[in-house]
Parts: sequence; structure tokens; C-alpha cells
Amino acid sequence: MRKRIYVAATSQHIGKTTSTLGLVQALRNQGINVGYCKPVGQQGVIINDSIVDKDTELFAQLMGFNLRQAIHSPVILGAGATQEFLDNPQKFDYEKDILHAAATLDKEHEMVIYEGTGHPGVGAVVDLSNADVAHLLGAEVILVVEGGIGNTIDRLKLSMTMFKDRNVPIIGVIINKVRPEKYDKVKHYVGKKLAEWNIPLIGVIPYDKTLLYPLFDTVRKAVDGRVLHNEENMFVGIENTVAASLIDTFDFNTKQNTLLVVSSNRFAEALGKIEKIYENQRLDKHPLAGIIITGDGRSEDSMHSFGCEDIFMKHKIPVVATILDTYGAAVKISRIEVKINTLTPWKTQRAIELVEEYVDLSILAFRNG
Repeated sequence: MRKRIYVAATSQHIGKTTSTLGLVQALRNQGINVGYCKPVGQQGVIINDSIVDKDTELFAQLMGFNLRQAIHSPVILGAGATQEFLDNPQKFDYEKDILHAAATLDKEHEMVIYEGTGHPGVGAVVDLSNADVAHLLGAEVILVVEGGIGNTIDRLKLSMTMFKDRNVPIIGVIINKVRPEKYDKVKHYVGKKLAEWNIPLIGVIPYDKTLLYPLFDTVRKAVDGRVLHNEENMFVGIENTVAASLIDTFDFNTKQNTLLVVSSNRFAEALGKIEKIYENQRLDKHPLAGIIITGDGRSEDSMHSFGCEDIFMKHKIPVVATILDTYGAAVKISRIEVKINTLTPWKTQRAIELVEEYVDLSILAFRNG
């Protein structure tokens, strides 16, 4: 069985953490004792007086292991860390920390999945690029890339060069977020190119929009909003967004968990329209999962009564106010990078299902001799 697997990605925000989570849990479902480590992290959170990478916290909660900073998140490159290293590199022994973590995990698990950070070059400033760390660990690499053809092949070629320069074997590629209408072409043409390079295409995962639904609380943070009503329901997934001007053409019958973005002066009119649609079409449940009231520059402290309070209180629809205007709020929402977390269990389960269905795990269970 392969002992150390390093999951790297060609760039950020392509589903590396989701793919890693799916791989870990899918292998555990096969009865394999799998461990996890994020050897180099960038975004730390404080857990039990220690700073660990946020992804490590996620995996600890989802996998149910006792999080130990030195073992599961040995290196955090937070703000100022790179400058401090460049000023005094002999002060740090990052490699020793990573190897200590790996030796401990080897004793505890049959296999360990190491999750990379960002694109392959991240960490190079402290001599810990993804290729450097994989080489240090003696790990084999699975490379995750976003779906496409030309751009996907270009990114793969560029990323593979770094690992090749460090003599790190790439044992497989996973293409993620592939649009259904392009699925067969992507699989054929990228697979053909990988075959020329003698690298297996072990998975082609289709685009799944449910993994990209943000929580309403995530949206609130993006628009710097304040909760006015029904705060207990802020952790619902937002599947669709509609502005007040588009209500008449929006299909509320087929689109649920919708976010209404509306200016304060149109709020009562817009909510009244949606309530009539809900009643007249006899929908199974109210289509709104949340409301953002935009203030056109006015402080949300001045937003208290807009009318229709009986409607959003009856349906327990959370209401948020922001000083942004409607266009500004829409732009902020469109730029949200959705991440899997402990508050989105449906995403965790879906990630596992996608990996089990679309990734050939047999390459990871290869046994020497």
C-alpha cells in the first residue's frame, strides 16, 4: 500500500481541500486506517492555545481525531513569517518539524494523506514549495486541476515541471469541476495528453453546484452586514439570488433557498410580491432563505421598520442590513469564494460521494510485491 500521498493543486480555489476530504473518507470507508496532515499552512486559527491551519481544524472535526499542532499542522506561514525567515533563516528548522510529524503519523496509520497549499510554488520563499515538501516526505503526488482542455493541459504542464525538477513522482491527476456538457471531451483530450506523459488520469469529477452554495452568514460577512431579524437561521445554504427588479421574471416554483437583495425603499413592495407568489402558486415552502436590505450608503442603525414584518417573522426568514447599495452588494456576493467547512455537512457528504463515484482509488491501494 502506498504510504504517503501528497495532494497538490495547479492553483487555488479549484477544490483541493474538497478532493482531499473525499479521498480520505472514501479510503476510510474501505477499511484503511488513513491519517491526515497539512504540513504547511497559511491561514491559522487558534485551537487550545495553539495555531493550526484552518483546514486541519476542519479535518479534525470531520474525521474525529485529536488535533495536535505539531503532528497535523507543523508549519504555519502567517503574516510576517516569510520576512522573519529571510532575515534569519537559521532560526527555523521547518524540515525537522515536518519530518517529526510524518514519523509520528507513520506509526499511527497505514496511509497518510498530506494536503498541499495553494499552487505548487507556494512556500518556495522559505524553501517549502509543494514540490519541496513532497520531496522531503518521499511522497507520491496526486495533482488536482480544474476542468477544461487547453488551459487545463497548460496548467498541468507548468505544475508538473516543479515536481519533476525535485524527482517527485506524480501517480495520478484528478480533473475537478468539469461542466457536464464538456465532460466527455475533457476526459478524452486531457486523458490523451496525460497518456503521452505516462501519467494516469484517475478521476474526472463533474461540476456540482451544491458544493458552491454559500451559507447566508458567509454572504453577510461579504457585504459587511448586520443581522436584524431571525439570526438563528443564518446558517442556511443560499442556492439562488434575486434582485427586486427581477422578481416578476424569476421562477420561484423551481428555485428554492433564494436570497433577496433589495433596497430599503423597495423592500415592502418586493417582499409583498414574493409572498403573493408563494400563496398563489401554493409552494411547498417559502422560497426565500434570506434577505439583504441595502442602504445606499445609509447606516444600518437607521434601518428598523420596513413593513411586512409579519411575513419574514412568520417564515423565520433572516434579514440582514448593509450600507452598500444593491449593485455593490451584488458584486461582493459574486466574488465569494465558497469553502467547505464544519457548518456544511451536506457538502462533506457530497464530496465523499463524488470521489467514490468518479475517482479510481485502486491506484492508492497498490501493494509492492
